[in-house]
Amino acid sequence: MMEKQHHEVVVIGAGVSGIYQIHRLVELGVDAILFEADEDLGGTWYRNRYPGARFDSESYTYGYSFSQEVHDEWHWKERFSPQPENLRYLNFVADKFDLKRHMRFNARVEAMTWDEGARIWHLTLASGETVMARFVISCMGVLSIPTLPRYEGMDDFEGDAFHTYWWPKEPVPLAGRRVGVVGTGATGIQVIAEIADKVGELTVFQRRPNWSTPLNNAPISEQEMAAIRARYDEIFANCAESPGGFEHIPDRRGFWNLTREERVAYWDELYRRPGFAILQSNFVEIFSDEAANREFSDYIAGRIRERVSDPEAAEKLIPKDHGFGTQRLPLETHYFEAYNRDNVHLVDLSTTPIERITKTGIQTSNAHHELDLIVFATGFNAITGAFDHVEIRGTEGRVLGEKWRDGPSTWLGVLTHGFPNLLMVAGPQSVSGSTNFPRAIEGAVNWVTGLLEHVREAGHTRIEARAEAEREWVDEVIRAHERILLRRSQGWFTGYNSNVEGREAGKVRYQAYFGTGPKYAAKLAAAAAEGYPQVEFR
Repeated sequence: MMEKQHHEVVVIGAGVSGIYQIHRLVELGVDAILFEADEDLGGTWYRNRYPGARFDSESYTYGYSFSQEVHDEWHWKERFSPQPENLRYLNFVADKFDLKRHMRFNARVEAMTWDEGARIWHLTLASGETVMARFVISCMGVLSIPTLPRYEGMDDFEGDAFHTYWWPKEPVPLAGRRVGVVGTGATGIQVIAEIADKVGELTVFQRRPNWSTPLNNAPISEQEMAAIRARYDEIFANCAESPGGFEHIPDRRGFWNLTREERVAYWDELYRRPGFAILQSNFVEIFSDEAANREFSDYIAGRIRERVSDPEAAEKLIPKDHGFGTQRLPLETHYFEAYNRDNVHLVDLSTTPIERITKTGIQTSNAHHELDLIVFATGFNAITGAFDHVEIRGTEGRVLGEKWRDGPSTWLGVLTHGFPNLLMVAGPQSVSGSTNFPRAIEGAVNWVTGLLEHVREAGHTRIEARAEAEREWVDEVIRAHERILLRRSQGWFTGYNSNVEGREAGKVRYQAYFGTGPKYAAKLAAAAAEGYPQVEFR
């Protein structure tokens, strides 16, 4: 049977965002289809199969909030759920609402061209097929384009080598093997801690150390799960009110109102708490006051020194170029203890950089490391990367990648001027990249769906963010960014990634909104209540 070639709405991406977005559209009776490049749904939780991959948001705050049935039937087994269980959850939701029949897999969108006369998008798939849609909703992931380093000899290695994003479906043999992990960001920290006791030798090639604190994971019993179910409404209400979208509330007693002893006692308590409590329930001053941040960073440095037996290794693992909480915080389980093992070796690339990849391993400036497997935990072209991989042509043939060459510009991370009828869930300069992701995207999907309802009821066929509204939003994004110490960070929040070709070193890309989740939600609500004055309707 021939596939239909014209739809009212095309959704791109079947991750957490896309699954909920297609559900909302189907509920409304919209003629919609979802295109997913992979062979199945799940997005992040389909593709990232590496050992140790799991939530660092509490499981019950990460799942969807829209269905009481799902709450009643699903049992989260761990406080921070692992990848296989997360993928099972997303399939459970999709199957419950019969959503897969609205999805097409192995359907990579390679190009989109706006037809001003007809007011439709022409989408070209990798298969060569062309599909038309009145509206396109991007649900492409913020961390869906992995980046490899650009070392000489990358293709010379004769052993197994892959980015963590491309970890094979088949079990990867580890026992007795000499494994090298390049990178100690959030992914690298999870992998290293998980495989240290399973491999023959593990060599960690650290490019830049990261602050990291205990995840403090634990099983969730039947009794605890029943208690969680009974308070789901409260849980999601708490998440909606907290700056980061978690059930962790900042301490506003005033950093300098307490004695040093009182602060340390509180930090000792936070260090034992699960998840991002140590970040989200901390004193608000650590994000904006350099002296406060330095004191807390020194506290965490002391914790690292306590856990790593070799003082020299401990110092290498303590960041010197940024303070705690000014980049994406990785959470860990026995990560620092891994370096106490005889079979784990730390190579500091800041002093002995990698010169090339060889047939049998990695050559640094002072040694050759023989390896059987190289794992590249080298991050992503974050937030805008997925858009860079689709040639998107808007009005007058303008290419989105050109518009965003020096950094994205959007209105609320949902629309971008010059590209009518293209809506973005978790788009650049939204709050999705800077808070508990599912809580942000669920609100975004609901808002985007409400905008489409408004358009349909009014009989409009074209929507576009006003240029002045977009400029005002970009200015607001910059103001929020400049108020906090994160403004000096070199993490993916601000678009730093030396692996991305053409990315200017040291240039900030204002990719996410750091004005807090509640403030962002209020701005969305106000725009809708006022009839979307920032949008031009035709």
